[in-house]
Amino acid sequence: MKSYAYLLTTLCCIALFSCKEQSKTEANAKEEPMTEATTPMSFAEQLDASPRHHEWVTLEVGDKELYTFVVYPEKSEQVKTVMVIHENRGLNDWARYFADQLAAKGYIVLAPDLLSNAQPGIEKTTDFEDSDAAREAIYALSPEGVTKDLDAVFAFAKAMDAGNGAVAVAGFCWGGSQTFRYATNNPDLTSAHVFYGTGPKGAEAYTKIKSPVYGYYGGNDNRVNSTIDSSKIYMQEAKAIYEPVIYEGAGHAFMRRGAEADSDAANKAAHDRAWDRLLDLLEND
Repeated sequence: MKSYAYLLTTLCCIALFSCKEQSKTEANAKEEPMTEATTPMSFAEQLDASPRHHEWVTLEVGDKELYTFVVYPEKSEQVKTVMVIHENRGLNDWARYFADQLAAKGYIVLAPDLLSNAQPGIEKTTDFEDSDAAREAIYALSPEGVTKDLDAVFAFAKAMDAGNGAVAVAGFCWGGSQTFRYATNNPDLTSAHVFYGTGPKGAEAYTKIKSPVYGYYGGNDNRVNSTIDSSKIYMQEAKAIYEPVIYEGAGHAFMRRGAEADSDAANKAAHDRAWDRLLDLLEND
């Protein structure tokens, strides 16, 4: 009997010890920090992981070479092409990431680096010392030069074998303003999508706009939003379509900020709603 009691006691102790160790292991697993597998990828890393075809094309604009980032969708038919005009710090990782994400929705996307050979020894945005230097170079560009560059991209887009000949344009911040301005120079665009960019000054420029212009603005961006009413008036006088939407609570550059892993709720919500609107408009224009 003593042997049986001793054996029973030993088995109970082993079982109790095993339960404690299992509980301890489970607790430790819950307390362990997130591993690198769950760490959000950067825009550059997401570009590297994209299954879509990326390439750089070199366009001749006068005596200058213009580098343009091109992303193809995985489609079996010809599709619309969208020109994407970057922010005021050049064609950075986010701008190329946006191009890739838009291509994922079924469009060929061309994102020109408008800082291509803008200064001696500078072939692309990535050759600048930092983003501030790129921004200074952006504001030194002439409007006429930017138009010539965009015309070259447009002509290339129209002639692409994989494209269906329809070309829209979308731009952000400085690129949003350039999108609005380019609509005054190109009557053959299917639509222009202005993300937190200002419209041209003066009524005459608006009389040249033939495509619908759609605006996307953050509620906390009065520097830009204070210009919306005058653009509305000029577009109405020109009998042109201008449909601005303001996303309350969002700030300037909400498309980039809303795509970042640590985005606040307002910019994330504006980002998502603007994406849905852009895709709906591109599909139906």
